[in-house]
Amino acid sequence: MDTEVSPSAAPVGKGGQQLDVADLLVAYLEQIGAEYVFGVPGGAIEPLYNAIARSTRRGRIRHILARHESGAAFMADGYARETGKLAVCCSTSGPGATNLITGVACAYDNNIPMLVITGQPALPSFGKNPLQESSCTGINTLAMFRHCTRYNSLVSHPLQMEAKLIAALQSAVRAPKGPAHLSFPVDVFRSPAANSMPAYDLRNLLLASSMVDDEAVEKLSEMLLETGEVVLLIGGDCGEAIGSILRFATLKGMRFVTTPDGKGLVNPRHPLYCGVFGFGGHACADDTLKDPAVQLILAVGTGMGEWNSGGWCESLLNTRLVHIDDSEEHLSRTPMARLHVRGRILSIFNGLIERLYDSQMADSASYCQQSLPLRQTEAELLLQKMQAAPDKFLSDATPITPQRLMFELGQAFPPTTRFLADTGNSVSWAVHYLNPAADRRFCERRLGLCGRGRKISSGRRKAANGWLRVTMNFVPMGWAIGGAIGTAAANPSVPVVCITGDGSMLMNGQEISVAVAENMTVIFVVLNDQALGMVKHGQRLAGAEQIGCGLPPTDFAMLARAMGAEAHTIRAPEDFSRFDIAALCARRGPTLLDVLIDPDEVPPMNVRMRVLNNT
Repeated sequence: MDTEVSPSAAPVGKGGQQLDVADLLVAYLEQIGAEYVFGVPGGAIEPLYNAIARSTRRGRIRHILARHESGAAFMADGYARETGKLAVCCSTSGPGATNLITGVACAYDNNIPMLVITGQPALPSFGKNPLQESSCTGINTLAMFRHCTRYNSLVSHPLQMEAKLIAALQSAVRAPKGPAHLSFPVDVFRSPAANSMPAYDLRNLLLASSMVDDEAVEKLSEMLLETGEVVLLIGGDCGEAIGSILRFATLKGMRFVTTPDGKGLVNPRHPLYCGVFGFGGHACADDTLKDPAVQLILAVGTGMGEWNSGGWCESLLNTRLVHIDDSEEHLSRTPMARLHVRGRILSIFNGLIERLYDSQMADSASYCQQSLPLRQTEAELLLQKMQAAPDKFLSDATPITPQRLMFELGQAFPPTTRFLADTGNSVSWAVHYLNPAADRRFCERRLGLCGRGRKISSGRRKAANGWLRVTMNFVPMGWAIGGAIGTAAANPSVPVVCITGDGSMLMNGQEISVAVAENMTVIFVVLNDQALGMVKHGQRLAGAEQIGCGLPPTDFAMLARAMGAEAHTIRAPEDFSRFDIAALCARRGPTLLDVLIDPDEVPPMNVRMRVLNNT
């Protein structure tokens, strides 16, 4: 969590009076640098909204109104991924809280730090069947949140608030990260706070821990000295440490592959990159891990779920594996590993680099200068060789192939673009075929990755993700629509591209209205094949009944214009030449591209089919 925030101004209560609990809660959120609360209001949470309004007048926290509570959680998810900070979302009681759960569960499964605040009817009304009761005597939302949060509690007395808030925030930002939920009865929100201002400095309490199992790091260093070829598997939780990880790989001349959620952390034109392993991945990545010459596989920052372990592939999960992670939950899934290295990933790799220099093994640093400057044409050829269907990548066919669409998106948008790929075919096409513009740097310049200097910790990325963001494990449809809006709120200076399907758009497309209201530069790219594509192709590949996957023809451009967005329909590759992408990226407000793709192109979903066929 980023704690570099300006000192908080002393909160002011209503008319200069003593603060109520809601105002004190917002004062603590100001203290830790919260910028937005994403949510949908209601009677049970009205005091919190009053406190947010007062904060907004002070120039501090602002509310962003989602159109559905799950969208609010998805927006908070996108904000956290972009900033590396804790995000905040909220809802009223009853159905407001239950609507949040899908987005919160997704954040839980993807280790996204998030504070979730819900309302409750007043305590004296518990058990009397009040409107939207969600206490232990009604539709018990607290029990529902128990299984998808790192901390979950009802604040039933004003004096509980600070202690429970601190516990919730620490649970959210310490490994394994995830959502923490606090539920407030409306009368507790309105109660006078015990203090007139925050009693604790939470910025110090929430500093990231640098604890590392030094004995395991030392053992790994010795193993690396005695081992021949080693391959890195870079997972999605490596965002903070990716500069040090790439430096280590470069100094050792070590090939690396990524998980689907780790792809966005690296430049796919890096000469040591061997593709994506797992869902939507590349055969060359599988071949790299299966190579009998490889003696160790260092899997870093990955939870070993179905999609990021290649469906629990035996070429990864064997005694060659060394699992490096800050989460005991992740490490528990690899009992077969030769070694587990626990601790903050950034600190582990900084320590490994120091040991490289201390053992005078850093002479290979010249490797970086010798091999990094690949000619652009050579790099592009290598990328195309990784693809399952390189001919479709440059196809001029109409309707446009999804592969060609990925080519156009990678070429058209600037290197600073954040791409979010939604659940379904969108994520498989993007993971396999999407590559950013060719002028992206190989590494963070501020880290000096290609030099011999030993200052290695000052360039830590603040963002937890790179140029491509996807969601693993829980994978709800429409996640990227809200996530893109949260990303744009966090960083309005860069273009944000949401790659989504027609099914996801029909499920959650109303959130485009939020981007319109907030004048956000988000480009929504809809893969329109008139079907729930992954279901359709999965049924075909499995020889199953073709049921429940068809969608009627829908003019998404017209729908977007009805909500106030700019919109265009794309039917063929040459249609891209009609657009001034720089102008789309510069305009304040969203744009939707309704892309009529070839419905018969089968996405690279081999991992999913293999798992389904084996169960």
